[in-house]
Amino acid sequence: MNVRPTSPRSARSARITTGTIAALAALGLLSLTACSSETDGKNSEGKLKVVASFYPMEFLAKEIGGEHVSVSALTKPGVEPHELELTPKQTASLDEAGAIIYLKGLQPGVDKAIKQSNAKHVVDAASLTELEEHGDEVDGKKHESEDKHADKHEDEHEGHEHKHEGGDPHIWLDPVKYAEVAKGVAKTLAEADPDHKADFEKNADALAHKLDGLHKKFEAGLKNRASDTFISTHAAFGYLAERYGLTEEAVNGLDPESEPSAARMKELHEVAEKHHVSTIFFETLADPKTAKTLASDLGLKTDVLDPLEGITDKSKGDDYFEVMESNLAALRKALGTK
Repeated sequence: MNVRPTSPRSARSARITTGTIAALAALGLLSLTACSSETDGKNSEGKLKVVASFYPMEFLAKEIGGEHVSVSALTKPGVEPHELELTPKQTASLDEAGAIIYLKGLQPGVDKAIKQSNAKHVVDAASLTELEEHGDEVDGKKHESEDKHADKHEDEHEGHEHKHEGGDPHIWLDPVKYAEVAKGVAKTLAEADPDHKADFEKNADALAHKLDGLHKKFEAGLKNRASDTFISTHAAFGYLAERYGLTEEAVNGLDPESEPSAARMKELHEVAEKHHVSTIFFETLADPKTAKTLASDLGLKTDVLDPLEGITDKSKGDDYFEVMESNLAALRKALGTK
């Protein structure tokens, strides 16, 4: 049998075909790798992509995640978080995240988007501590606020239920509760990135220790005061007030943008006179007009008591601890501590 020799052209064609196939295979592998890196919840540097709903959750993510995470916040500096509406790009970022940290009940738009996302590692900070019912006060006695809400939902990502009935979401303003939340956040980050579990736990413990120090500063700093009552723009400081034996009388309820009734304004006049209130507190992200009007009517001073829903150039501090210490100083002055 005669074997026909392979022509140089045929050999070259075979080599080109083989090379092309190899190149295409390599490109395919690269594509698969790129695709994988985009869907495993990590960025190009291998850091866990964490999406936080607003500043207090962002602060936790950065403090606990450290160098192992890349954190983005849905609520940008200067934006009032309660009424946040997400852009399509922000909504898409939820599906790409390796972990999501949010606080259910504070931002309805965020709650809805997270519920519809495909994210696997999601933690609701409100589920990590016990919520309590706060709202307006009437001379130190709690009453139902229009902002009271009852909510029961099944957390589809974790497969169990949480009940937030009448819950005040402002848990981060109590250092003790915030420390409880920190430990739960560390657990979620560890589930999303098991290789760095030890670091997440170590960082959470360090943060909890700092928060305990802040708690002790508030305890010591608010002793020997002339008054127990302070008036704020909205009812964000219920947990802080309860922790340190104070009474917060809020111009508005849990919603900072709601308008107080004439009856409520009359009550606040009576409370201010009865309890020798010296200062009406307002905040940086909400309109201070009502608080300033009340202060003017009563001949009282005004000052900032920051609910820490976001850090801006107007904030009296660059991070959570600095602003909280500024809040302590403002309360000490307003309450006449010695």
